[in-house]
Amino acid sequence: MKMTARGSLAALMTCMAAAGAASPALADSVPVGVPLDAVETSLGVDTPRVATGVPVPIVGAPEVPRHHTGDLLPTPLLPSIPVGAELGHTGISSPVPNLLGRPETDGEGSLDAPATNLLARTGGVVVGAPLTMPDGRNFGVPNLVAPKLGVITPELTGTPSALLGLR
Repeated sequence: MKMTARGSLAALMTCMAAAGAASPALADSVPVGVPLDAVETSLGVDTPRVATGVPVPIVGAPEVPRHHTGDLLPTPLLPSIPVGAELGHTGISSPVPNLLGRPETDGEGSLDAPATNLLARTGGVVVGAPLTMPDGRNFGVPNLVAPKLGVITPELTGTPSALLGLR
């Protein structure tokens, strides 16, 4: 084996190992903090603190098309695909000065949304052929039928919630 082939193989194996180590399927959401410290330093005002999680979508297996006796096309022709993700924990807190018009009533407003699972399913299409199966009574020629067309609606399932507070 030549040195260039060995180097190429080593580079390929290194890339595959790095891709396997950084697999997003291990993480439900990636935590992110929004850095607003520079705004506070440069403008001299209290800034909100924001921390959230960016969801990592995980695509599931599509619905398997089923063949029915007498139909030329499977049902559904375009299957729906499930996509699941976890909406990460989100926390926002901000100083609220002079709540009642007096400096001694300074407070802090906060919004806290716990992590929740979200499942989305794409739409699908059901199509019926304008012909039947070959008909023996008609010398093997298929008969004409009214074509069918249907749309499977997309769906979104989850239970997001949030708590708004003032201290």
